[in-house]
Amino acid sequence: MTDTAPTLDAIREEYEFVEGDDRYRLLVELGRSLEPMPAALKTEATLVRGCSASVWVYPTAAGDGTLHFLADSNAAITKGIIALVLLTVQDRAPGEILATDIEGALAPFELKAQLSSNRTQGIPNMIALIRETARRYA
Repeated sequence: MTDTAPTLDAIREEYEFVEGDDRYRLLVELGRSLEPMPAALKTEATLVRGCSASVWVYPTAAGDGTLHFLADSNAAITKGIIALVLLTVQDRAPGEILATDIEGALAPFELKAQLSSNRTQGIPNMIALIRETARRYA
């Protein structure tokens, strides 16, 4: 996410205020704020399984012990969902990531009600990958 990334709470407030197509637009716009992921990192090894769209996640460990994730998708709406997930875990210590209720943080967005099931089926796989990465570094 960029340095001017809004907080998850701010996004949720705006999301709850709008409906329908405006929610899609908000997610697409949020996806545009993702930190660019170099094409060289979009490999079979970084591909998240079970997503209808292609989703790549590449974790890095910072010198201060926090984890930073680069992620991207070939679908605009999926990039927005990725951005929501990353807002819950980005640049945090592995233990803090493991203690975070990512699904609970995303629940107010009611993504399953807003999007088709094939758009949301990969989210649990992406979250599982993030948690597995945090376990390896913890």
